[in-house]
This record gives sequence, structure tokens and C-alpha cells, in this order.
Amino acid sequence: MPAHPRRFRHASIRHESATRSAFQTLLAELARRRNWQLIPEHPYKLAPGAFVKPDATLRDDFSINRGYWEAKDTHDDLETEIRAKTAKGYPESNIIYDDTARAILIQNRARSLDIDLRDNRQLATLLNTYFNWSEPAIQDFESAVESFKQEVPNIGKSLAEKVALAHHSDPKFKAAFAGFYDLCREALNPNLRPEAVDEMLVQHLLTERLIGRIFDLGDFDRRNVIAHEVEKVIDVLAARAFSRSEFLRSLDKYYVAIERAADTLPGFSEKQHFLNTIYERFFRGSCIRIAATSPDCPYIVSNALKVFRITATAL
Repeated sequence: MPAHPRRFRHASIRHESATRSAFQTLLAELARRRNWQLIPEHPYKLAPGAFVKPDATLRDDFSINRGYWEAKDTHDDLETEIRAKTAKGYPESNIIYDDTARAILIQNRARSLDIDLRDNRQLATLLNTYFNWSEPAIQDFESAVESFKQEVPNIGKSLAEKVALAHHSDPKFKAAFAGFYDLCREALNPNLRPEAVDEMLVQHLLTERLIGRIFDLGDFDRRNVIAHEVEKVIDVLAARAFSRSEFLRSLDKYYVAIERAADTLPGFSEKQHFLNTIYERFFRGSCIRIAATSPDCPYIVSNALKVFRITATAL
């Protein structure tokens, strides 16, 4: 069991730097059991160039910040410290303030609990309430992700079939694809196979909206030469094979849930971590179709991520 903060009080150790290690260990262990990560003094962005640093930030496996913690000395006035930290811009979505004797939980900008840390039952209530709370947008996201995993392979397969048909029956698509294929081999990997480039087209179709929306990139496709050229090929494909907007409409509810979850993140870095995680999980699923036969699948993932990272870095 992680050390209880009370052990330090029994030893008459009350200064913040000593006592907070026990509570931090407790939070870290409970976070680990949920596949979350405790990050000490992680910057929380308030505005360009302005940050605060809670003693700990708890981040889930999608890189979403789920909670915060701030430790104070027993000799500090906890109410005064909370007012001061709140005035500085410390997050109020889900944060614990404690002074080793008392803990106050603030959720959704309101006080949720005020407990005596010496009471194990109250401590358990605090931790359960803290770890089980999610913003509504995150709850919607968690529900959507499970269904999204089921839908993406089917949508991806259908798009891949349309690409394959265009290779055989659309001369304009063949010409546009040939030029893009040459660019990819020159810019990314000279040994890249055509099947891998087909998969890049599918991936771009499925994820371009997320990149543009999460980072407010109305001109995303003009910020990177590969993304720009991908769009040219897709325009030719969509001109005869299908309506892009109509085809992807079934994914709208998932896109919206992902976008709203990203809106809860405080800054660019957090959004970048979040979208990277979405990409990695999304690509792992969308590579299923060719993974068994194509050694290029790792290139597909890294190249699509490269498009995003280069674009994001340019902001």
C-alpha cells in the first residue's frame, strides 16, 4: 500500500516537501491502475507565454488531463491558498488541495468535498469522487471511442475499394495518383509501395477534418506539400466515385465527440499529445487491411504523423 500522509504527521513531519510525497505516491499508484500517468509540475497553459504548475497533473491514456493536485503546508491557511491559486488561473475542473490534515476537492468550478484526511472513509470517498469524475465532453468521447473503433475499419475498407476501382477505371485518377506516388517516393521513402500510398489516401480522408478542426487550421491542406498533393488526388477520386461529405457523414458523431474532448484541453501541447494518441490508435486499426501483406504499414503511420507534425510545428 502507498504511504498514508498520516504517517508523516505521526512523526511530526509537516512541511510540504516531505508530506506531499506520500499523497503523490498514493495518487500515482491509483492513476497507474487506470492506465493514467501522474506528471509532477506539468505546465498548464493560461495564455501564450503564461503558465501555472500544479504539483501534479493526472493524464489518461489519450493524453487528456483528468485531474490536478496541489499540496500545501499544514501551517498554511488552505482557504487562502485556494483563493490565491484560483486567482492565478489554476484549473478548477477536477483538483484536490490538501494540507496533510484536510483536503478540498473542486470540480467544475464548485467545491465538491471538504474532508478530514485522518478519516480513512472520507479519504476513500475523496479518491473515488476524484478519479470517477469526467467532464461531459470526456464522457461523450469515451463512449464514442468504443463505437469509433468498430466503424473505422468498415469505412476504411469501403474507401479502399473505391480507390482500387479508380485505379482500374479512371484515367484521370491514375494520372493524379502517379504524380503523387512519385512525390511520396522522393520525399518520404524511395521504396514505398503503391498499396501504402493508397492507404495514406484513406487515412487522410478519415482524419483531415480532425486536424483542421482541433487546431483551427482552415488552410491545413496548403500548409504541407504532401497534404496539399493528397487533396488533389482525392478531388479527382471524389469527382466520379463518391461524395466526400456524404460518405463520411456516418462518422460525424464520432468526430464531434473527439473535437469536443480536444476543446477541453488548455493548450497546443496538450492537443498535440491528444491528436497523436488518436492517430496512433486510429492507424493501428486502419492498417489491418494491408498489414498482413505489406511491410509498408509502419511507413504509413509515420508518414501520416509527419504530415501532422510538420503542419503543427508551422503554427
